[in-house]
Amino acid sequence: MDHNVELKEFLRSRRARLGVDDVELGGTSGVRRVPGLRREEVARLAGVSVDYYTRLEQGRAPHVSDEVLDAIAGALRLNDTERSYLWQIARTNSRRPRRRTAARVQRVRPGVRRMLETLDEVSPAFVFGRRMDILAANRLARALLTDFEALPPRDRNMLRYTFLDESARELFLDWEVVARDNVALLRLDAGRHPDDPLLAELVGELAVASPEFRRWWADHNVRDRSHGTKSYRHPLVGDLVVNYECFTLPGDPDQVLCVYTAEAGSASEAALRLLAGWTADVPGAPVG
Repeated sequence: MDHNVELKEFLRSRRARLGVDDVELGGTSGVRRVPGLRREEVARLAGVSVDYYTRLEQGRAPHVSDEVLDAIAGALRLNDTERSYLWQIARTNSRRPRRRTAARVQRVRPGVRRMLETLDEVSPAFVFGRRMDILAANRLARALLTDFEALPPRDRNMLRYTFLDESARELFLDWEVVARDNVALLRLDAGRHPDDPLLAELVGELAVASPEFRRWWADHNVRDRSHGTKSYRHPLVGDLVVNYECFTLPGDPDQVLCVYTAEAGSASEAALRLLAGWTADVPGAPVG
C-alpha cells in the first residue's frame, strides 16, 4: 500500500464525512461544491496553517509531530481506532521505503489448539491471523460457517469466504454489515503491514471479483476486532444470534482468538448444542 496515497485519501475521506454543523467553526458561510469540511477549516480547527495541512494531506510533510497528529485527529473527530491508524500511516510514510519480503508463515501454538478443542461442545472458536486468514477453527466453528479444513490453505480466509462464497450471503442475516466490517478490518491490517505481498494480492483479487469490495475499500474505513453480535440463518438449525469476544494472543499480536457464545437458555444456545450434536461424529482436527 502506498502510504502517500493512503494518507491523502484517508484524510480526505474523514473530511468528507464531517459537516459544518458537526464542528464549531464560527463565521463559515458560502455555497459548498463538495460535502464535508474544507482543508482550511480542518487546519483552523487543528491550529495549523492551511499550507502545512495541505502538504500533510498530499503526503509532503514527512516529519509531522505527535502534537500535530493529535490535533488533526481531534479536528476530524477520529475515534480511537482511526486515530491509531492515522498515526500508523503517517509514521510509515516518514520512513525510508522498505524492500518487500516474503510473508512469514503463521502457526498456532499447540496449547491454543487444545483450547479450541475444549470449547468444541458449546462455542465456535477461531484464530485469525494477518489478512483475516483463518489459522485454526474448532469443529463447531466449521459447522457454523464452512469447512475451512477442506479448502486449500490460500482460501482459508474470511474475506474470500465473505465475498467469493455465495453461501456466505445466505448464512449472514446482515451480510452487508458483516462484509463492510471485514473490509474495515482488512484496511487496518494493511496500515500495519504495508509491505505484505499476500495482502496486496488479496486486495487485488477481491477488487476485481467484487464491486461491493471495491466500493467499500475506497471508503477508507478502519475497524479493530473487539466484541459484538452476529446473526445467522443456518441451513441445519435455523436462525441464531451469537455474541463474540476477541482477544489478541500473548506472544503474537497478529493472532486473534475469537470465541462465539449464545445467551444461556436461549433458542440460539439450543441451536448451537443441536449443531454440536449433529456434527459430533464428523472427523477432523482444527484447521492448520
